[in-house]
Amino acid sequence: MALVCVGLSHQTAPLAVRERLAMSEARRLELLGRWGRAPDEAMIVATCNRVEVYVATQDAAGARARVREELERMGGPELQGYLYEYEGTGALEHLFRVACSLDSLVLGESQILGQVKTSFEAARRAGAARGRLARACAAAFSCAKRVRTGTAIGRAPTSMASASVALVSRELGDLSDKTVLMVGAGEMGRLAARHLGQARVGRLLVTNRTRARAELLAAEVGGEARPFEALHALLEEADVVVCSTTSPVPLFTRRSMGAVGPARRFRPLLMVDLAVPRDIAPDVSELGWVSTHDVDDLQRFVARSAAARAEAARAAGVLVRQEVGRFMRAEAERDGPRMLVELRRRAGHIARAEVERTLATLGPDLTDRQRQSVEALARAIVNKLLHAPTSCLRREAHGADGQALSEAAARLFGLGAG
Repeated sequence: MALVCVGLSHQTAPLAVRERLAMSEARRLELLGRWGRAPDEAMIVATCNRVEVYVATQDAAGARARVREELERMGGPELQGYLYEYEGTGALEHLFRVACSLDSLVLGESQILGQVKTSFEAARRAGAARGRLARACAAAFSCAKRVRTGTAIGRAPTSMASASVALVSRELGDLSDKTVLMVGAGEMGRLAARHLGQARVGRLLVTNRTRARAELLAAEVGGEARPFEALHALLEEADVVVCSTTSPVPLFTRRSMGAVGPARRFRPLLMVDLAVPRDIAPDVSELGWVSTHDVDDLQRFVARSAAARAEAARAAGVLVRQEVGRFMRAEAERDGPRMLVELRRRAGHIARAEVERTLATLGPDLTDRQRQSVEALARAIVNKLLHAPTSCLRREAHGADGQALSEAAARLFGLGAG
């Protein structure tokens, strides 16, 4: 089974393109049901910064084409120029790097590992991740733990949420006299609210569509829960708005924000949007008294401080390659003997069928010794033909190329090596 990855991320596509691939849970389950139908397996990793589809399959070219077609149907034909593809070792290494946060917008952030685990659990519950893909994910999670404990990349954990608060602090300085409105109490909202609490803001207001979640988060971070219905009225009090909801349409538009301006006496407002799709419409920034930042702005902000983590990333990359090699050797050990048994079984079946056909042609007058000679001849031909390839497969099973060699042999002999 080859592992294939098709997707896009903040590395290849701007926010305006990424948000087109936002999908509901029902849509993800429908796609997993299609792409992960046995013998194939599938997993969808969908975050604000990436949408990636991983498929373990015996038909890599067909899987890539199907996934690309679906993603382009969702995002439009121009999506084609933003998609990337990985296969085999490349796909495996990419999965490991994503889980280890080496491909994240904020290098070393811890949130992505939880997101990949959640994606895997969703695929597992849907019956789409069972064998090769499940083992690959388990190895990636183990690698992420080793990277976090064995390198400096995890000693000062950062995230999109912490970067947003750092950006606010850079622009406004001391936050002890500022009122911050946190809109959304999901995973990203909770992280942002915690960082805001640590930044000792003057007042932290929390609002969410579900009031109970806003109250729980407010209690956790020492904030004040406010009703979501009063969202735009709350803007009159705020100096800063940080939003991260799952709304499919913007919560803040130029028209709605324009109505708030007079009540604020057009006092400056800083707004940071962590959501994909965006909570803040792009044209809100055209209002002179509003300053907005989205996740692409955060990417540029983070890039300016990325050099400090470069050395840790290099060390983590070495560990990733080690763990990928370890996984591939284990898979070769797993697949090699099974593939050899299947190869021997298939060859034996062909030989028996040809012997029976030959004996039937020669007629009933053959002696038992003659029949045994024909059968021995067939066995000898099979053994001599298979001796070199099976010896090579056994010898290389523990080597770095063992997995690739087993997969190539399975394709050459037409075996189901998954």
